[in-house]
Formats: sequence, C-alpha cells, structure tokens
Amino acid sequence: MTALLAAAVAGGFVPSPLAGMRPVSETDGGAFQSVPELEEGFRLLYEQKFPEGREKFLAWEKQHPDQPFGHIAVAASYLFEEFYAQGVLTSDFFLDDKKFLKGISGKPDAKRMEAFRQERDQAITTARERLKKDPKDSEGLFALTLAAGMEADVLSLLEKKNYESLKQIKEGEAQAKRLLAIRPDAADAWLALGASNYIIGCTSTATRFVLWFGGVHGDRQVGMEQLQKSADNGHYLRPYAKILLALAARREKQNDRARELLRQLKTEFPSSPLFAAEYSKVEIRMVPSQ
Repeated sequence: MTALLAAAVAGGFVPSPLAGMRPVSETDGGAFQSVPELEEGFRLLYEQKFPEGREKFLAWEKQHPDQPFGHIAVAASYLFEEFYAQGVLTSDFFLDDKKFLKGISGKPDAKRMEAFRQERDQAITTARERLKKDPKDSEGLFALTLAAGMEADVLSLLEKKNYESLKQIKEGEAQAKRLLAIRPDAADAWLALGASNYIIGCTSTATRFVLWFGGVHGDRQVGMEQLQKSADNGHYLRPYAKILLALAARREKQNDRARELLRQLKTEFPSSPLFAAEYSKVEIRMVPSQ
C-alpha cells in the first residue's frame, strides 16, 4: 500500500540542473551539490551495480561524517538492491494489484535489511544533530524525508506491515513539506510526496476513507504530477522518479508516456538490465496485433 516512497535512487553521469536552484551556500552538503563520488555511486546503482555504488558512498561518508546524506546513500544502496532482488521496480510487480498493494511474497534478506537500518538510523542521528543547531538545515530535513520514506517502503512493501508504515509516511510528508517551504528547488523531495499520493490513491475507496481519518491522503493524479516534478528537475533521484512514473503510467494505460520515459532511461543507462527489460516490455505491448 505504501510502497516505493523511498525515497528511493547515470557514461559520465551528470544530473540535470535543478530548476531555479539557489546558489550553493556554506551549509549545503552532498545532497545539494554535484559531488563526483556521489554522482558515480548513484550511476552505478541505476546500472544495478550495487556493491560498486556502495563503495563510492562509503568512501565519501567516511570523509564527511557530519553529513547525513552519505548514510542515506548507503542505506538506499541496500534498499535498491533488495528491490531489484525482489523484482519490485518492474511492470510485472506494478501491474499486479496483489503485489503492488500488499507487498512481496516471502521475506526480504535479513542481513541486507539490518545493514539498511544501521545506515538509516545513523542518518537520522546526524540529521537531528544538525537540526538542533539550525532548525532550517536543508541537509537535515532532506535526510529525514528520505529516511522516513525508505522505512515506509521496508515496512509496507518488504515486511508487509502496512499500518506501522503509516507513521513513517506522515513523517516523510511533513519533513518534505518543511524542506520545500525553505528550499523549493529541492525537487528530489517531491518523490516522497508523489509516491505516497499515487500509491495510496490506488487503494480501494474504503481503505482511503480509513486512511483519511488517520491524516493520510492520496490522489493518483496529484501523485503523478509530483513525481513528474522530480523526474524533470530532480538531482540524484531524478532517474528513480522516472522509473516510478513510467511504471505508474503503465498502470494508468498511458503507454506512450511510459515508453518515452523508459526510452530516456535506457539511453542514459545503456548497461542497465532493468531499464532495457522494461523498455522491451512496453515496446512489445504497443506492437499492433496482426
């Protein structure tokens, strides 16, 4: 039900510039700058080379212990690896309501999830330390947004603890709104809002009614519009927003839109087996029957 809120994360990858991005300030860290090690690490993740990408993140994290984004990136590498192992970011998963709304069959890898949570918890600790000094610290708010989104993914999609994930959804949405209020150019933050809006919007009317009373709302169209903002102007998470948007478009039978997004991803990441496979699926889907 609340899957894919991650926050979730192409040769010589250079992300698209953020629309209206403000000048880099002294307080900006890796999350809001183009850092070569992080760029390469995320590119490797999008090529499904998870251990190699993680090595880049760990090296940067060691050199910047006061920046929570290093821990967020390492945590994301474990989560994305588990997603790939479970086939989550595929049309086979998204187009199957049982899987999409109720999670994987079986259990996630225990060691991978333990490593994920260790890094996530360290990111939260570091972010809170920064926010004690400056309640408007954008690095801290961004880290809390992604930490909550990723935990919601694990609870709902991988561990099938949907109600426990609701607290994380609300936390992620609250932190994203705080961040965007002071940093409207932080387009990656729209990913958390867009994913939650879309996925909750796909649930039954009765489920949405219950969630509404808990302060959790969902709207498929609004969710896709928010994902589009990240897909257009995001930084490290721009390709992740694109694959989510493409898969959502498949669910909505917007196959032309899905094909174009997947074509872009396949072109940008030619060595990614995931993007190549999903592009082939939508191409086959759109071939006229004889």
